[in-house]
Amino acid sequence: MSDESGISGHARGVVVTTICCLAGIAAGVVSAAYVGTTVEAAQSTTVVLVLGAFVLAQYPLYKIIGVSDFGVKDNLYVAFLTFTLWFISYTVLATSGVQLVA
Repeated sequence: MSDESGISGHARGVVVTTICCLAGIAAGVVSAAYVGTTVEAAQSTTVVLVLGAFVLAQYPLYKIIGVSDFGVKDNLYVAFLTFTLWFISYTVLATSGVQLVA
């Protein structure tokens, strides 16, 4: 099966998963650099705004690549996977005491 762009279902899944993972890791690094890794910084809602920006920034990229027709399940998958990788990467950076300079 392929959609109008000629991407097979498997390739579409690989592309979406890869972009979600990379966006989540990038959001974690940007959160650590922009907001910080202290206890006070980790309690800020700005880190969640950074995550939301990275989730929303993926959709234009998907259109450029040719992956479209997202349903509710696909949107939840993108948000969940991006959140998961953001949470893991930001937690590792915050608990290890890394200081990133923006």
